[in-house]
Amino acid sequence: MEKIGILTSGGDAPGMNAFIRSVVRTSIYRGAEVYGIKNGYKGLLEGKVDRMVESSVGDIIQRGGTILGTSRSDKFMTEEGIRRALSILEVFGITKLIVAGGDGSLKGALELGKRGVDVIGAPLSIDNDLGYTDYSIGFFTAVNTVTSAISKIRDTTESHGRAHVVEVMGRNCGDIALYSGLASGAESIIVPERKLNLDDIVKRAIKTKERGKRHHIIIMAEGAGSSYDLAEKFSDLTQIETKVTVLGYLQRGGEPNVIDRIMGSTMGEMSVNHIMDNLGSYAIGNKKGEIKIYDLEEALSVKKEFKDNLADIMKVISI
Repeated sequence: MEKIGILTSGGDAPGMNAFIRSVVRTSIYRGAEVYGIKNGYKGLLEGKVDRMVESSVGDIIQRGGTILGTSRSDKFMTEEGIRRALSILEVFGITKLIVAGGDGSLKGALELGKRGVDVIGAPLSIDNDLGYTDYSIGFFTAVNTVTSAISKIRDTTESHGRAHVVEVMGRNCGDIALYSGLASGAESIIVPERKLNLDDIVKRAIKTKERGKRHHIIIMAEGAGSSYDLAEKFSDLTQIETKVTVLGYLQRGGEPNVIDRIMGSTMGEMSVNHIMDNLGSYAIGNKKGEIKIYDLEEALSVKKEFKDNLADIMKVISI
């Protein structure tokens, strides 16, 4: 009987549980045994591996986070760590492994793949920073969370006639800032992919204030600099009182939206079917609305492209 392992690694993302549920039940449907590895690669090194059955994933599709737990493990990426991981997989008879996570998690899967384990990596990350897939599971829920928070911030900002800098996650990828900025009607975004033009932002703020607008929302990706330094400079140049809100881990939690539940369920099912029928290292992704399979090493080499057209649209309609 085929034995399939599944782990979630790196930052948690809404939709992970939908993905886990789909993997477990599809595996059982296909006649395979499925083993959940607790706490990511760290748990793999510690041998925290348990067999999962249909009821193991009951009533989880609507839950945020991951029932398997997650962590980051520097030890895993050492030669000693990889050898131990291979040994643990061998002890449990696991020859096929499904890894859900971001860039670092999939790179870990590739290292195991190079040493003979059949692997498939699935993009589960709110950052949406993997270049081979248009969207990662968890991204749209995070954007919804940020958009909702900005609506609340705008209420108090307008009441006091202030400006507000909202710092969002994404590391060196500005997609959360871009999509939430467009969805919330923010006036400006600052992202790592575009050079900061503070003069332009200041001129826009002064112009809109002169015509009677009582708020100015700036969304700043965490990898683009210090939100507090920006707020101080902006306030000095515009003479508009400016506050800062760092949304932080609020963006990771919460009930996954419909898109992330559907992507989690479909990618989970397709991951199992592909890994059971094929040998090698693969990645699964969403490209132009279709779920597709890629060579894992090639997928990880694809550079993430920033959607400049959406940023240009936002600039036009936020005047």
